[in-house]
Amino acid sequence: MADTPLPPPPAQPPTWGPRPEGPAARPAPGPRKQHRVFFWLFLAVQLFFLVWIIAALNGADADPEACAGLTGDALQVCRDAGDVGTALGVWLLVAFWAAVDVILATTYGIYRLGRRQRDRPDRVS
Repeated sequence: MADTPLPPPPAQPPTWGPRPEGPAARPAPGPRKQHRVFFWLFLAVQLFFLVWIIAALNGADADPEACAGLTGDALQVCRDAGDVGTALGVWLLVAFWAAVDVILATTYGIYRLGRRQRDRPDRVS
């Protein structure tokens, strides 16, 4: 049995020689690229709130006109009251920002839920 010849290798097309003639086959077009409108809208809202908070902090007057003519402890109390008002205003902006983000996230979740593929009846779970 040692003298039996090995079977020939499987036939493969040659990798050399002229290429077959004919037009080059174009691949089938893939799915369309999704536009990320929500992503850019979300970033625009975040930028808007960030600019709004920065403007609110820069607009806070260190020595408001209501404190004009005051001295000593009365001036310090007036300034502290202005600082408390600024802090409350910024806190309200942050709370509003969070509420808008929750509304946007809920809306996006509902949108994605409506766009997902339905279970096909031929698919077994």
